[in-house]
Amino acid sequence: MGQNKIMLKKRIIPTLLWKNYTLVKGINFDSWRTVGSVLPSIKVYNFREVDELIIVDILSTINEQEIDYTSVEEFSQECFVPLTIGGGVDHINKVEKLLRSGADKVCINSASYVDPSLIEKAAYKFGEQCVVASIDVRKSDGGKHFCYSHSGTRPTNIDVIEWAKEMQDRGAGEILLTSIDNDGTMKGYDLELICKITNILKIPVIASGGAGSYSDMLEAFTQSNASAVAAASIFHFTEMTPKEAKNFLANNGINVRIF
Repeated sequence: MGQNKIMLKKRIIPTLLWKNYTLVKGINFDSWRTVGSVLPSIKVYNFREVDELIIVDILSTINEQEIDYTSVEEFSQECFVPLTIGGGVDHINKVEKLLRSGADKVCINSASYVDPSLIEKAAYKFGEQCVVASIDVRKSDGGKHFCYSHSGTRPTNIDVIEWAKEMQDRGAGEILLTSIDNDGTMKGYDLELICKITNILKIPVIASGGAGSYSDMLEAFTQSNASAVAAASIFHFTEMTPKEAKNFLANNGINVRIF
């Protein structure tokens, strides 16, 4: 399993944060700034050689409300790459509704702390490949990494290593690992955090939070063995593109999918 993780092509995955029909981006999960709308962004990314897209409804997460399945259906009809949807997923029925609406994978975060068996139920019913366990993390003053829920607003006091192991054991197909401290800063990924998790897991880990250059992505692959990199600010606020990122990575020996 670990060998398969190494041999798979490395992925570039833009993350779209969806709030009230618009896209937003913040710093450290705060100070949300409008950066566009969802459908036009999906159409743009279709032609920029991304491997997948992740869309998270942050209001559904914070307010624990039902996601807009009609919008998800619209998104999926326009998206030509695998699509992961998250936000307020706290019941197996919501997982099913999202998959029926066109999502290829479902991202589960906050609800898993209340009912970890949700990961097991979803993996058993729909397959591990459909289940992405999202883990948002802050580093404590003492240097340990702890998990936070509800878009980074609620501490859980759970160590990230313990939680990542549990998510794998319960059937998650991959982990979306986000550093809240690095989010939106464009100062690079938290390589220490990523290494902690990739060193103990067999399933793929998507590194998220902090990408500011193609070199940051290269480091996430070469220094922490991430299976994929998620990014938002680098694509929203600069001229850098996923296609150029892949060319840079390929020129530096990374096995990426070139369309």
